[in-house]
Amino acid sequence: MDEKISLEAIALYSDAYADKMLKRFFADKSRITGQEVLVFSDIQQINLFIVRELFKTWKEEIKKLKSPFFDYENTDVKEALEAFMNVLSKNISIDQPHFAPLLKKSVSQTLLVIFSPYDYFSMIIAGTNNKLNVDVFREELKYLRINKAPLEKLLQHFDEKQIKEISGNEAFAMLDHILEEVNFTPEDVDSFITRFSGVEKLDPEKLYVKKIEPAPVAKPGTPPNSDKPEKPTIHDSLAQQPKQTLADNFRKIDRIKDRLTINQKFMFTKVLFHGDFELFSKAIDDLDRLADMPAALKYMERLYDEWDRESEEFHEFMEMVEKRFS
Repeated sequence: MDEKISLEAIALYSDAYADKMLKRFFADKSRITGQEVLVFSDIQQINLFIVRELFKTWKEEIKKLKSPFFDYENTDVKEALEAFMNVLSKNISIDQPHFAPLLKKSVSQTLLVIFSPYDYFSMIIAGTNNKLNVDVFREELKYLRINKAPLEKLLQHFDEKQIKEISGNEAFAMLDHILEEVNFTPEDVDSFITRFSGVEKLDPEKLYVKKIEPAPVAKPGTPPNSDKPEKPTIHDSLAQQPKQTLADNFRKIDRIKDRLTINQKFMFTKVLFHGDFELFSKAIDDLDRLADMPAALKYMERLYDEWDRESEEFHEFMEMVEKRFS
Protein backbone atom coordinates (compact mmCIF):
# COMPACT_ATOMS: atom_id res chain seq x y z
CA MET A 1 0.00 0.00 0.00
CA ASP A 2 1.17 3.52 -0.73
CA GLU A 3 0.03 5.09 2.51
CA LYS A 4 -0.20 4.01 6.12
CA ILE A 5 -2.67 5.33 8.65
CA SER A 6 -1.18 7.63 11.27
CA LEU A 7 -2.53 6.95 14.75
CA GLU A 8 -0.99 10.22 15.90
CA ALA A 9 -2.85 12.18 13.22
CA ILE A 10 -6.09 10.41 14.13
CA ALA A 11 -5.58 11.30 17.81
CA LEU A 12 -4.90 14.95 17.00
CA TYR A 13 -7.99 15.25 14.84
CA SER A 14 -10.11 13.38 17.42
CA ASP A 15 -9.05 15.84 20.12
CA ALA A 16 -9.94 18.83 17.92
CA TYR A 17 -13.31 17.36 16.90
CA ALA A 18 -14.16 16.34 20.48
CA ASP A 19 -13.21 19.73 21.94
CA LYS A 20 -15.60 21.52 19.59
CA MET A 21 -18.41 19.08 20.26
CA LEU A 22 -17.89 19.34 24.02
CA LYS A 23 -17.84 23.11 23.92
CA ARG A 24 -21.03 23.16 21.88
CA PHE A 25 -22.97 20.70 24.06
CA PHE A 26 -21.80 21.79 27.51
CA ALA A 27 -22.21 25.50 26.82
CA ASP A 28 -25.46 25.49 28.80
CA LYS A 29 -25.41 22.06 30.47
CA SER A 30 -23.30 20.46 33.14
CA ARG A 31 -24.08 16.80 32.43
CA ILE A 32 -25.13 14.53 29.57
CA THR A 33 -27.78 11.79 29.85
CA GLY A 34 -27.95 8.38 28.18
CA GLN A 35 -30.61 9.53 25.72
CA GLU A 36 -28.45 12.52 24.80
CA VAL A 37 -25.43 10.27 24.25
CA LEU A 38 -27.39 8.29 21.64
CA VAL A 39 -27.88 11.43 19.51
CA PHE A 40 -24.78 13.37 20.56
CA SER A 41 -23.07 13.18 17.16
CA ASP A 42 -24.69 12.87 13.74
CA ILE A 43 -22.15 10.08 13.13
CA GLN A 44 -23.97 7.27 14.88
CA GLN A 45 -20.87 5.10 15.17
CA ILE A 46 -19.31 7.62 17.58
CA ASN A 47 -22.36 7.45 19.83
CA LEU A 48 -22.40 3.65 19.80
CA PHE A 49 -18.73 3.42 20.71
CA ILE A 50 -19.41 5.71 23.68
CA VAL A 51 -22.25 3.41 24.79
CA ARG A 52 -19.91 0.45 24.41
CA GLU A 53 -17.38 2.07 26.75
CA LEU A 54 -20.14 2.74 29.28
CA PHE A 55 -21.18 -0.92 29.13
CA LYS A 56 -17.58 -2.02 29.69
CA THR A 57 -17.37 0.31 32.69
CA TRP A 58 -20.56 -1.20 34.07
CA LYS A 59 -19.11 -4.71 33.82
CA GLU A 60 -16.00 -3.59 35.68
CA GLU A 61 -18.16 -2.05 38.40
CA ILE A 62 -20.08 -5.32 38.78
CA LYS A 63 -16.78 -7.16 39.30
CA LYS A 64 -15.99 -4.82 42.18
CA LEU A 65 -19.30 -5.68 43.81
CA LYS A 66 -18.57 -9.40 43.93
CA SER A 67 -17.44 -10.84 47.23
CA PRO A 68 -16.43 -14.30 48.52
CA PHE A 69 -19.12 -13.94 51.17
CA PHE A 70 -22.13 -13.90 48.80
CA ASP A 71 -23.47 -16.13 46.04
CA TYR A 72 -23.52 -13.98 42.92
CA GLU A 73 -24.50 -17.02 40.81
CA ASN A 74 -27.81 -17.32 42.65
CA THR A 75 -30.77 -16.79 40.29
CA ASP A 76 -32.39 -14.15 42.50
CA VAL A 77 -29.12 -12.24 42.77
CA LYS A 78 -28.61 -12.36 39.01
CA GLU A 79 -32.12 -11.09 38.38
CA ALA A 80 -31.67 -8.31 40.93
CA LEU A 81 -28.39 -7.23 39.34
CA GLU A 82 -30.00 -7.22 35.89
CA ALA A 83 -32.86 -5.08 37.19
CA PHE A 84 -30.32 -2.79 38.82
CA MET A 85 -28.47 -2.45 35.53
CA ASN A 86 -31.70 -1.59 33.71
CA VAL A 87 -32.43 1.16 36.23
CA LEU A 88 -28.89 2.54 35.95
CA SER A 89 -29.00 2.51 32.14
CA LYS A 90 -32.00 4.83 32.32
CA ASN A 91 -30.17 7.15 34.67
CA ILE A 92 -26.86 7.77 32.92
CA SER A 93 -25.46 11.15 33.90
CA ILE A 94 -21.89 12.19 32.99
CA ASP A 95 -20.11 15.47 33.54
CA GLN A 96 -17.81 16.99 30.91
CA PRO A 97 -14.43 15.94 32.44
CA HIS A 98 -15.51 12.28 32.52
CA PHE A 99 -17.28 12.37 29.17
CA ALA A 100 -14.37 13.94 27.25
CA PRO A 101 -12.03 10.88 27.24
CA LEU A 102 -14.93 8.59 26.26
CA LEU A 103 -15.72 10.85 23.32
CA LYS A 104 -12.11 11.20 22.13
CA LYS A 105 -11.55 7.45 22.19
CA SER A 106 -14.79 6.84 20.32
CA VAL A 107 -13.93 9.39 17.64
CA SER A 108 -10.48 7.84 17.17
CA GLN A 109 -11.87 4.34 16.74
CA THR A 110 -14.58 5.58 14.39
CA LEU A 111 -11.96 7.22 12.18
CA LEU A 112 -9.90 4.04 12.22
CA VAL A 113 -12.77 1.77 11.18
CA ILE A 114 -13.74 4.22 8.40
CA PHE A 115 -10.34 5.05 6.92
CA SER A 116 -8.33 1.94 7.79
CA PRO A 117 -10.73 -0.95 8.44
CA TYR A 118 -7.93 -3.52 8.10
CA ASP A 119 -6.09 -1.92 11.03
CA TYR A 120 -9.32 -1.95 13.03
CA PHE A 121 -9.88 -5.63 12.16
CA SER A 122 -6.35 -6.43 13.33
CA MET A 123 -6.94 -4.59 16.59
CA ILE A 124 -10.28 -6.20 17.37
CA ILE A 125 -9.21 -9.80 16.69
CA ALA A 126 -5.94 -9.50 18.60
CA GLY A 127 -7.86 -10.03 21.84
CA THR A 128 -6.02 -10.05 25.17
CA ASN A 129 -2.55 -11.59 25.11
CA ASN A 130 -3.26 -12.88 21.60
CA LYS A 131 -6.38 -14.71 22.83
CA LEU A 132 -9.78 -13.82 21.42
CA ASN A 133 -12.79 -14.56 23.62
CA VAL A 134 -15.70 -15.15 21.27
CA ASP A 135 -18.38 -13.85 23.66
CA VAL A 136 -16.43 -10.61 24.12
CA PHE A 137 -15.99 -10.39 20.34
CA ARG A 138 -19.74 -10.92 19.86
CA GLU A 139 -20.47 -8.10 22.30
CA GLU A 140 -18.08 -5.78 20.45
CA LEU A 141 -19.90 -6.35 17.17
CA LYS A 142 -23.21 -5.19 18.68
CA TYR A 143 -21.82 -1.66 18.68
CA LEU A 144 -20.25 -1.72 15.21
CA ARG A 145 -22.13 -0.30 12.23
CA ILE A 146 -19.36 0.43 9.70
CA ASN A 147 -17.44 -2.15 7.61
CA LYS A 148 -18.98 -4.88 9.74
CA ALA A 149 -19.61 -7.68 7.20
CA PRO A 150 -16.24 -9.53 7.40
CA LEU A 151 -16.33 -9.61 11.21
CA GLU A 152 -19.92 -10.89 11.20
CA LYS A 153 -18.82 -13.66 8.86
CA LEU A 154 -15.92 -14.45 11.20
CA LEU A 155 -18.32 -14.71 14.16
CA GLN A 156 -20.52 -17.03 12.10
CA HIS A 157 -17.49 -19.29 11.54
CA PHE A 158 -16.78 -19.30 15.29
CA ASP A 159 -20.36 -20.31 16.06
CA GLU A 160 -20.45 -23.02 13.39
CA LYS A 161 -17.27 -24.54 14.80
CA GLN A 162 -18.47 -23.96 18.41
CA ILE A 163 -15.33 -22.00 19.19
CA LYS A 164 -15.35 -20.17 22.53
CA GLU A 165 -11.76 -18.95 22.53
CA ILE A 166 -9.15 -18.80 19.78
CA SER A 167 -5.65 -17.40 19.34
CA GLY A 168 -5.34 -14.09 17.55
CA ASN A 169 -3.17 -15.77 14.92
CA GLU A 170 -5.79 -18.40 14.13
CA ALA A 171 -8.56 -15.78 14.03
CA PHE A 172 -6.41 -13.69 11.71
CA ALA A 173 -5.95 -16.63 9.31
CA MET A 174 -9.71 -17.24 9.25
CA LEU A 175 -10.44 -13.57 8.62
CA ASP A 176 -7.92 -13.50 5.80
CA HIS A 177 -9.78 -16.27 3.97
CA ILE A 178 -13.12 -14.55 4.64
CA LEU A 179 -11.90 -11.30 3.09
CA GLU A 180 -11.04 -13.23 -0.05
CA GLU A 181 -14.42 -15.00 -0.10
CA VAL A 182 -16.65 -11.96 0.39
CA ASN A 183 -14.56 -9.67 -1.84
CA PHE A 184 -14.76 -7.01 0.88
CA THR A 185 -14.89 -3.39 -0.23
CA PRO A 186 -14.77 -0.72 2.53
CA GLU A 187 -17.68 1.70 2.72
CA ASP A 188 -17.49 5.00 0.87
CA VAL A 189 -15.91 7.70 3.03
CA ASP A 190 -17.28 10.86 1.38
CA SER A 191 -20.42 11.18 3.52
CA PHE A 192 -18.35 10.70 6.69
CA ILE A 193 -15.87 13.37 5.60
CA THR A 194 -18.77 15.78 5.08
CA ARG A 195 -20.26 15.10 8.50
CA PHE A 196 -16.93 15.30 10.33
CA SER A 197 -16.13 18.53 8.50
CA GLY A 198 -19.40 20.04 9.71
CA VAL A 199 -17.71 20.23 13.11
CA GLU A 200 -13.97 20.26 12.35
CA LYS A 201 -12.63 20.32 8.79
CA LEU A 202 -11.30 16.88 7.91
CA ASP A 203 -8.62 16.40 5.27
CA PRO A 204 -8.27 12.61 4.88
CA GLU A 205 -4.79 12.95 3.37
CA LYS A 206 -3.54 14.26 6.71
CA LEU A 207 -4.54 11.00 8.39
CA TYR A 208 -1.91 9.04 6.48
CA VAL A 209 1.87 8.79 6.54
CA LYS A 210 3.15 9.27 3.01
CA LYS A 211 5.45 6.71 1.51
CA ILE A 212 8.90 8.08 0.69
CA GLU A 213 9.80 6.95 -2.80
CA PRO A 214 13.27 5.39 -2.83
CA ALA A 215 15.66 6.37 -5.61
CA PRO A 216 15.81 3.81 -8.43
CA VAL A 217 18.78 1.51 -8.20
CA ALA A 218 20.69 0.50 -11.33
CA LYS A 219 22.74 -2.67 -11.31
CA PRO A 220 26.47 -2.34 -11.96
CA GLY A 221 27.17 -1.96 -15.68
CA THR A 222 23.81 -0.34 -16.50
CA PRO A 223 24.36 2.70 -18.77
CA PRO A 224 23.70 5.91 -16.79
CA ASN A 225 21.19 7.25 -19.34
CA SER A 226 19.39 3.99 -19.97
CA ASP A 227 15.61 4.45 -20.20
CA LYS A 228 15.00 0.98 -18.81
CA PRO A 229 17.34 0.23 -15.91
CA GLU A 230 17.36 -3.36 -14.76
CA LYS A 231 15.09 -4.23 -11.85
CA PRO A 232 17.08 -4.04 -8.59
CA THR A 233 17.57 -7.24 -6.68
CA ILE A 234 16.38 -7.61 -3.11
CA HIS A 235 20.01 -7.17 -2.07
CA ASP A 236 20.22 -3.89 -4.05
CA SER A 237 16.99 -2.60 -2.48
CA LEU A 238 18.23 -3.49 0.98
CA ALA A 239 21.46 -1.58 0.36
CA GLN A 240 19.45 1.60 -0.22
CA GLN A 241 17.76 1.47 3.17
CA PRO A 242 19.17 3.62 6.01
CA LYS A 243 21.96 1.80 7.83
CA GLN A 244 21.38 0.70 11.38
CA THR A 245 23.05 2.57 14.21
CA LEU A 246 24.78 0.87 17.13
CA ALA A 247 21.61 1.36 19.19
CA ASP A 248 19.59 -0.44 16.52
CA ASN A 249 21.75 -3.53 16.94
CA PHE A 250 20.41 -4.00 20.46
CA ARG A 251 17.01 -4.59 18.91
CA LYS A 252 18.13 -7.84 17.31
CA ILE A 253 15.37 -10.46 17.42
CA ASP A 254 15.73 -14.21 17.87
CA ARG A 255 12.79 -15.19 15.69
CA ILE A 256 10.78 -13.12 13.23
CA LYS A 257 7.70 -15.21 14.02
CA ASP A 258 7.67 -14.13 17.67
CA ARG A 259 7.88 -10.40 16.93
CA LEU A 260 5.24 -9.97 14.24
CA THR A 261 2.12 -8.07 15.24
CA ILE A 262 -1.33 -9.12 14.05
CA ASN A 263 -1.41 -6.08 11.79
CA GLN A 264 1.98 -6.90 10.24
CA LYS A 265 0.85 -10.45 9.54
CA PHE A 266 -2.29 -9.12 7.91
CA MET A 267 -0.54 -6.57 5.67
CA PHE A 268 2.45 -8.76 4.74
CA THR A 269 0.05 -11.53 3.75
CA LYS A 270 -2.12 -9.20 1.67
CA VAL A 271 0.60 -7.24 -0.10
CA LEU A 272 3.60 -9.58 -0.35
CA PHE A 273 2.05 -13.06 -0.34
CA HIS A 274 -1.08 -12.49 -2.47
CA GLY A 275 -3.43 -13.15 0.46
CA ASP A 276 -2.03 -16.64 1.10
CA PHE A 277 -1.55 -16.88 4.87
CA GLU A 278 -0.10 -20.41 4.69
CA LEU A 279 2.52 -19.27 2.18
CA PHE A 280 3.38 -16.34 4.44
CA SER A 281 3.70 -18.60 7.50
CA LYS A 282 5.95 -21.04 5.63
CA ALA A 283 8.21 -18.20 4.48
CA ILE A 284 8.60 -16.92 8.04
CA ASP A 285 9.37 -20.40 9.36
CA ASP A 286 11.90 -20.95 6.57
CA LEU A 287 13.62 -17.61 7.23
CA ASP A 288 13.82 -18.27 10.97
CA ARG A 289 15.62 -21.54 10.24
CA LEU A 290 18.31 -19.94 8.07
CA ALA A 291 21.78 -19.19 9.42
CA ASP A 292 22.60 -15.70 8.16
CA MET A 293 21.59 -12.72 6.04
CA PRO A 294 23.18 -13.96 2.77
CA ALA A 295 21.15 -17.16 3.04
CA ALA A 296 17.99 -15.13 3.72
CA LEU A 297 18.60 -12.88 0.70
CA LYS A 298 19.25 -15.89 -1.54
CA TYR A 299 16.02 -17.51 -0.32
CA MET A 300 13.92 -14.41 -1.03
CA GLU A 301 15.54 -13.72 -4.41
CA ARG A 302 14.68 -17.26 -5.48
CA LEU A 303 11.04 -17.27 -4.38
CA TYR A 304 9.90 -13.65 -4.17
CA ASP A 305 11.63 -11.79 -6.98
CA GLU A 306 8.30 -10.24 -8.07
CA TRP A 307 7.80 -8.26 -4.84
CA ASP A 308 7.26 -4.50 -5.16
CA ARG A 309 10.57 -3.18 -3.82
CA GLU A 310 9.08 0.29 -3.37
CA SER A 311 6.18 -0.72 -1.16
CA GLU A 312 6.18 0.19 2.51
CA GLU A 313 5.37 -3.43 3.38
CA PHE A 314 8.50 -4.65 1.58
CA HIS A 315 10.75 -2.26 3.49
CA GLU A 316 9.07 -3.10 6.80
CA PHE A 317 9.44 -6.82 6.10
CA MET A 318 13.11 -6.43 5.20
CA GLU A 319 13.67 -4.48 8.41
CA MET A 320 12.38 -7.47 10.38
CA VAL A 321 14.70 -9.78 8.45
CA GLU A 322 17.66 -7.49 9.10
CA LYS A 323 16.94 -7.45 12.84
CA ARG A 324 16.80 -11.25 12.79
CA PHE A 325 20.28 -11.59 11.26
CA SER A 326 22.06 -8.41 12.42
